[in-house]
Amino acid sequence: MGVHFLQTTGQSGRNRSASLDCGLQSKTASVSLVIMNKDISDSVEAREIRFRDRRRLLRKRLGDGNVDSLLVVDLANVRYLTGFTGSAACLLISQQREILISDARYQQQINEECAPVDAQRPSEHLEIVMRDVAATLTDATVETIQAAGLNSLGFEAHRMVKATYDEFKTRLAAVELVATQGMVERLRSIKDDFELSAIRRSIDVNQEAFLNTVANMAAGQTEREFAFALENEMRVLGASGFAFDPIVGVGPRAALPHGKPGKSKIGSGGCLLVDWGANVDGYLSDLTRVVVCDQPDEKFIEIYNVVLAAQLAAISSIGPGVSCKSVDHAARSVIEDAGYGDYFGHGTGHNFGLEIHEKPYFSQSDDELLAAGMVVTVEPGIYIPGYAGVRIEDDVLVTENGQEVLSNLPKDWEQCVVRLGDS
Repeated sequence: MGVHFLQTTGQSGRNRSASLDCGLQSKTASVSLVIMNKDISDSVEAREIRFRDRRRLLRKRLGDGNVDSLLVVDLANVRYLTGFTGSAACLLISQQREILISDARYQQQINEECAPVDAQRPSEHLEIVMRDVAATLTDATVETIQAAGLNSLGFEAHRMVKATYDEFKTRLAAVELVATQGMVERLRSIKDDFELSAIRRSIDVNQEAFLNTVANMAAGQTEREFAFALENEMRVLGASGFAFDPIVGVGPRAALPHGKPGKSKIGSGGCLLVDWGANVDGYLSDLTRVVVCDQPDEKFIEIYNVVLAAQLAAISSIGPGVSCKSVDHAARSVIEDAGYGDYFGHGTGHNFGLEIHEKPYFSQSDDELLAAGMVVTVEPGIYIPGYAGVRIEDDVLVTENGQEVLSNLPKDWEQCVVRLGDS
């Protein structure tokens, strides 16, 4: 099989020839070592400082939400503030104390992932409360709040389910509960150096896995088999798995913006749309490419080039102080002017990091301004039911002077042509 897909230089500076061959397997092992050793320092001391500084910044911003304390219940927010990656915990932060509440299943994990309490500086370090075996996490949280003597408590109204709120309202009658929105998420929207390093590493893995999978793609392979092979390549390169359920669509199924991998076979249509992401050390990536499996007709080439022009227009518009809806407009106007506006029914992109969809969003209604340190997707598309779909997506860092495109898989349609062998 000859693959014209791609001549690219990865984040770590490695080069890939335009024709992928059986020698790729011998390259993969050395590539993975480069990827996995590219991190900035993550010593115990560095972790302690990083999470302590994040909590300190949140404490400074509590006043913006008119609260003296905050109960963090969203697990991604808990992870961002403490490093804890378990599935049952909440975090109580006040001006005086920082308390992580969990249970005995995670005692050792917390010891490994979270900095211990310093009795001399309790407001600077994390205290740990483990619920009793007979108690629930809500029980332990209520008791901790009562013991802290709080008069008011902010809670994540967009994350807490009503049943939990009702229980808190009943059991904490003496505490004023104050709804807050996105206090931690606003901090998360700007990535620090550690997060940018992790995201770059995730993109590296994501791209390398895709190239390896395409190199071994054959006629007759199903969408589902392609997705399985892609995940395997990711894991070999150090990912824990997909960042989200991948979208894989052959031919007319590429017109499903969120189509699930099925039994349609590669080679039975003229194109293969793949939207995929890797999870590497908790940080995600998100890319989309269309592989051209046959000589495309003029209509497909036209649609593809319109989408590419829209994406490039949106990317060039990105910079600090630019509104999200203006970035969406930059892409959407190109597609509308070409007569395909009715076939572009979603936003142009979104922020991401620990979660694949984070605010802000590139939509027609989002007035939020971009800021340096945000990492966003740019992913316009055109979807013609019964014919095909094209979406092109890259990951972009907002810089002080504009933008940096972090992903670099080629995207001119001529570079994405694959000559398929037999399965």
